[in-house]
Amino acid sequence: MRGPDRMFAPEMGGDGHGEDHGWGRGRGRGRGHGGGHRHGGGRGGRRRLFDHGELRLVVLALIAEQPRHGYEIIREIEDRVAGAYAPSPGVVYPTLTMLEEIGHASVEEAEGKKRYAATPEGEAHLEENRAAVDAALARMRAVAATQSGGRAPEIVRAWENLKLAYRLRLERGALSAEETQAIAAALDAAAVAIERS
Repeated sequence: MRGPDRMFAPEMGGDGHGEDHGWGRGRGRGRGHGGGHRHGGGRGGRRRLFDHGELRLVVLALIAEQPRHGYEIIREIEDRVAGAYAPSPGVVYPTLTMLEEIGHASVEEAEGKKRYAATPEGEAHLEENRAAVDAALARMRAVAATQSGGRAPEIVRAWENLKLAYRLRLERGALSAEETQAIAAALDAAAVAIERS
């Protein structure tokens, strides 16, 4: 099965680069317009996690730490905020493409998957914007600290990964009878393992 690291059409929103980076106590993933953010609850509805341009800096900081696939970046951000927010593929992949086009990221492709790394120019840009990067990362840590009573981010990530993998498989064409049985068997096995855990 081809991995989920592929280009999606951007979802335009509040920051001009793909979506309004809101987060909140609501745990359900949005649908339709802006469907990559968590919808907020409580007073004031959604709160912005990233100011204009900050997500781009966070993505650049993550690939400066180590080369990553696009979906690894989504998972890493979600982990770092304890599942409170996950950027949509529709904003992460265009951001990576833009970083590559402006010379801040390099890309290597293997088996149909692209892995991105920061270039020296990208690392220099991070240093020039160190205060903004540190502020965004600190805000992510603060969000994670408020989520201690929520679902484990590893489980949230795995569940979203399962749904994405199934959707990507369906986009390749109809399932044969054998493929349908294999997928159903895998899901049944997962259900049994969860029930026994």
